[in-house]
Amino acid sequence: MPKRLTLQGHLSVEELEQRYRQAKDPIERSHYQIIWLLAQEKTTAFVQEVTGYSVNWIRILARRYNQLGPIALADKRHENPGGETLLNDVPFAQLWQVLQGLAPDGGFWNGRKVADWISQLIDRPVDRHRGWEYLRAMTFRLRVPCPSHDQADPVEQEEWKKKLTSVVENIQADHPQATVELWAMDEQTLEDSLPLRYRLGLKPILRRIWVEFGQQPIADVNWRFQWLWLYGFVHPESGETKGVDSTQS
Repeated sequence: MPKRLTLQGHLSVEELEQRYRQAKDPIERSHYQIIWLLAQEKTTAFVQEVTGYSVNWIRILARRYNQLGPIALADKRHENPGGETLLNDVPFAQLWQVLQGLAPDGGFWNGRKVADWISQLIDRPVDRHRGWEYLRAMTFRLRVPCPSHDQADPVEQEEWKKKLTSVVENIQADHPQATVELWAMDEQTLEDSLPLRYRLGLKPILRRIWVEFGQQPIADVNWRFQWLWLYGFVHPESGETKGVDSTQS
């Protein structure tokens, strides 16, 4: 037969109901609801069905209430400061500093390398997942680098973008009777060794790396393959496209 627990008279049934309905913390509210129901001589099985708490926990909570009174019904987790952090302000700043460069092995940073760096700093083992957590805490994100040919000149590219409008205007001035339009070109590639397959993409394959949030990493690439290049042209304003021409490289 379900048991009815006996409670000490720290608070009346009416006071328990009032505190239960006025509690803002959800855990504290549930605790007051349990004690309020028990104070009405409800069985533990009934309280379990209404609140969803196990019978064992209901008994523990009732025992604590009898011993300590209403203070036992508060959510004590708010008073728990948690475990000691691995890095305080100074080591945290040191980690931020080293993340601005390459990892000790000369490669890119990842969770395991950050954990190894922290482990050496505090002289105890650190799980690789903690390294991932610190990367995320420092607003680092995994991003795929944008490829840039290793022979490209960024300065020359920017200069070309700036003078493109004037170039079009000069061509129009030299040929006043002609219609001068700006077209964009894209390339599709067909690998010689696989003549029935075409590849849209880049070689080598670029992997995601950790970078600060909002930044787009750049990776220098150099394609060392023989391709069949298929050139297509599109007019940005009208969407008109032209047929392709192929050349061997």
